[in-house]
Amino acid sequence: MNLTISGHHLDVTPAIREFVMNKLERVKRHFDQVIDVTVVLTVEKLRQKAEINLHLRGKDLHCEATDADLYTAIDLLVDKLDRQVVKHKECVQAHNAEPLKRQVAA
Repeated sequence: MNLTISGHHLDVTPAIREFVMNKLERVKRHFDQVIDVTVVLTVEKLRQKAEINLHLRGKDLHCEATDADLYTAIDLLVDKLDRQVVKHKECVQAHNAEPLKRQVAA
């Protein structure tokens, strides 16, 4: 998994980098076929914004969250991303199920 963390009007400190990496471990627990992750952290006057682009095999997921605190925005972002990854994983696993006409015959 390639991880890129960048800041817009913000210096990405080692503490922020570690916080994001720890939060992304939760996503990797659900779905380990992540190819590339790009995180952009933006600071404006009264808003802190966190965006993420997650590249999976066959799909790209995008989330963004805004809050007054950067750490809270990252938490909200990872929650949204986690829901999207779980939904994608369920869709992928549902296609591997046995066809309905074969289940009825058994």
